[in-house]
Amino acid sequence: MKASREFDMVVYGASGFTGRLVAEYLAGRKGEPTRWAMAGRDTAKLAAVRDEIGAPSDIPLIAADAARPQSLRELASRTRVVLTTVGPYQLYGSDMVAACAEAGTDYADLCGEPAWMRAMIDAHDAAARRKAARASSFPAASIPSPSTSACSTCRRKRRNASASLSRA
Repeated sequence: MKASREFDMVVYGASGFTGRLVAEYLAGRKGEPTRWAMAGRDTAKLAAVRDEIGAPSDIPLIAADAARPQSLRELASRTRVVLTTVGPYQLYGSDMVAACAEAGTDYADLCGEPAWMRAMIDAHDAAARRKAARASSFPAASIPSPSTSACSTCRRKRRNASASLSRA
């Protein structure tokens, strides 16, 4: 069923900061072609982003809004995967998770909201399993910030330098 969908992936929230980065990555990706689309509330904003990131002008734009659950169901039925950057997810993500579970569409987000994630598993796991849909979260909060990494590197260098001096 998923193999016959119009798109392999839809980036929902593609006109926002993070969604734009995802769309820009996909637009510049070489190799095996991916049938993908950009989705969000405002197709004019999506078109502007598509042009600004240098994506082909034939990348489809889909109007979808968290305040209009039917638009989310329609989006989910057209693609194999929804990658959403529309957060906070506890405010704007529940209907998208439900739409994906019901349509058998794989779902991915950047959520770092564990209580909401637990609620979504409890509410939609059975439907997702029936439809063979998968849901994944890749929380940005779990990725060390550059400053944290730099600080760790400096400490490690100081520690190694101290250890070297004490051995001399």
